[in-house]
Amino acid sequence: MKVAFVGLGVMGFPMAGHLARAGHEMSVCNRGAQKADRWVAAHGGRAGETAAEVAGGADILMLCVGNDDDVRQVVTGALPAMAAGGIVVDHTTTSAVVAREMAALAARGGRAFVDAPVSGGQAGAESGQLTIMCGGAPEAFARVEPVIAAYAKAARLMGGPGAGQLTKMVNQIAIAGVLQGLAEGLHFATRAGLDPQAVYEAISKGAAQSWQMDNRWATMAQGSFDFGFAVDWMRKDLGLVLDEAARNGAALEITALIDGFYAEVQAMGGARWDTSSLVARLETPQ
Repeated sequence: MKVAFVGLGVMGFPMAGHLARAGHEMSVCNRGAQKADRWVAAHGGRAGETAAEVAGGADILMLCVGNDDDVRQVVTGALPAMAAGGIVVDHTTTSAVVAREMAALAARGGRAFVDAPVSGGQAGAESGQLTIMCGGAPEAFARVEPVIAAYAKAARLMGGPGAGQLTKMVNQIAIAGVLQGLAEGLHFATRAGLDPQAVYEAISKGAAQSWQMDNRWATMAQGSFDFGFAVDWMRKDLGLVLDEAARNGAALEITALIDGFYAEVQAMGGARWDTSSLVARLETPQ
């Protein structure tokens, strides 16, 4: 396939690399041109200055950018340049509202749009083991699924436009709750005089086990947060969640509370700390 990829951040850079290794004809674009040039030096293909330039004649345009406005700007500019019948695959975490807007815009031009937010973080992007939640037309998903497989261990169509973004919101609700539970559990264990490593070994093979426990308990106990999915990004995502809940009437009391806790972590200077840094506010004198 002729594939354009816009947004070469910590996720997009390795994802686009997997596509190049899979044999697709790649063109890439990034807000900072140096990163696009570095990607081409590593993987081949070509770099362009604008999304419209790299999308010229593309069968698939993939993007992994920052927010709703970024998606609108990229898709609006690039759609007319794509091949007839082309498909946009948006890996950005956005609102379901913008996903539906972009799907309608693409359809008016005889193209398709698949919202496809990801889970698995930088490590999953680098290893090609992301989980991808998709929304869009079944025919469009069927065409892009084999391409997405270059960097995904699982991709599932959840429904029509916006369904992928709504599923990602469920993912973030669950992660926030688990991390707050781990933070409080670790805080309690420390105050009770227990050995955190021994506690982990005792409970991690039972009902309390989770990916977050296996991958974050030790670093939380060490007070190490300089890695991973940043608090700023989680707050952006939880803002999308709470906005959607206001529309659909979902009661998300705990999610709203944890969003406030993340605001406290930001105020502590932890805007770029990993989301497991919720424990830091508990260990800081109130």
